[in-house]
Amino acid sequence: MTDDVWRRRDRSEGDEGEFGPPLFGDDPTGEMPAPGGLSFGSSDTGPLPHWTEPPTGEMPRTLATPPPADTTGEVDVWSSFSTEPPVWSDDPPATGDLSVPIVPVTALGDETTDDSAPIPRREPGRITIGTDPTEDRLGRPVPKGRSRSSTDLSRGVNRGGRPPVPSRSGPAASAGRDMPTAVAVGLLIAAAFIASLLIKPVAALVVIVVIIGLASVEFFDKVTEKGYRPATVAGIVACTGAPVAAYFYGDATIPLVMVLALAAGCATFISSSGIESNPMPNMAITMLGVTWIGMTGAFGAAILRFSNFRGASIIGTDTLFLLALGVVANDTGALFIGSAAGRTPLRQWISPNKTLEGFIGGTIMTLLALIVVGVTDRSDTWNSTGDLIILGIVISITAPLGDLTESMFKRNLDVKDFGSIVKGHGGVLDRFDGFLFTLPAVYYLMLILQPWATK
Repeated sequence: MTDDVWRRRDRSEGDEGEFGPPLFGDDPTGEMPAPGGLSFGSSDTGPLPHWTEPPTGEMPRTLATPPPADTTGEVDVWSSFSTEPPVWSDDPPATGDLSVPIVPVTALGDETTDDSAPIPRREPGRITIGTDPTEDRLGRPVPKGRSRSSTDLSRGVNRGGRPPVPSRSGPAASAGRDMPTAVAVGLLIAAAFIASLLIKPVAALVVIVVIIGLASVEFFDKVTEKGYRPATVAGIVACTGAPVAAYFYGDATIPLVMVLALAAGCATFISSSGIESNPMPNMAITMLGVTWIGMTGAFGAAILRFSNFRGASIIGTDTLFLLALGVVANDTGALFIGSAAGRTPLRQWISPNKTLEGFIGGTIMTLLALIVVGVTDRSDTWNSTGDLIILGIVISITAPLGDLTESMFKRNLDVKDFGSIVKGHGGVLDRFDGFLFTLPAVYYLMLILQPWATK
């Protein structure tokens, strides 16, 4: 509906119409008169600049003069749009100049900076009690060849600063073992181990030291690859020195080796150039390797030490053989029964392939193997079948615990194996992870049961 219709209606009614007087009169010239009270004089806004002129950066002035004060006592709800804005306590005082400084904007990807403006130097962070140091730069490992950027930190941080758990499609979920190669290599290792036990206890000690040394090298190499900077030399020396000390001087020397390793690692970081060496997390990863590999492995040498006693030349070697038999039986039973009937994961986030059914199958296989040894009277040290059953129960608990622990560390580091020396098994640490917690448990079980004295 147009204005002409309304005008015709107004004339026909003879009054101002339903909506009051017309907004625009009938001007035959066709020009629109300015509404009353509105003017756009040159003194109000000033001349507009030509579009080719550069911008001045000034804010437009909405009112030339402040509005008069309200003396009627009524609240003006529109006053907030015409009065001055609030000023924060840390803002500079207003000077009347509403101009905004023009800040040069650097294009995305342009690395040029203003040399005149000094770049503030960020001081190294400090660890605050009650926080996780890995949430900041301290302790957050960066893989070799990569720089720590904001993208890496935003993408790699999980709750508590931990690295994200890899998906099953990642490197930790690749193809399974090459079974023919794994079996062949396993038999070769078993033959070498049995041969060392038959030669002399010190020959078995050499095998233990070599295994622990290779496992420690794999561990420290892998954590270094993932960005940690442990005291590698001190860690490897402590891991290989602990079994030697335990064999010749007894288990009382193992705590001494741990203290010396701690002191040597601390001295390594004290001699560094600054806090950038991240001494706390890197010292922690160093002592983890020494404790997990060196200290637990040293109890294998402590078991062998029993064979050095007069009249007990076979106690240590016999016990170590039964221990190895139980661990291998447990691993074999868990592998085959878990693959065939496994449905309930022990810990889904660690390894979906390690199941409760496999754990039960490994326990049954371990007990069967040791009961057969007892029934056939193949051991001159563990004479009682009851003692062998207790030994089997201990192995069935500690061997899966060692396996889960190693899988947990690998999952945290997002790696499939710690090494690749042992064909079909991965690395040395991947093959002998089930022994690490079993060795100290069986050693102290020997001290309690003293099976050689049972008839």
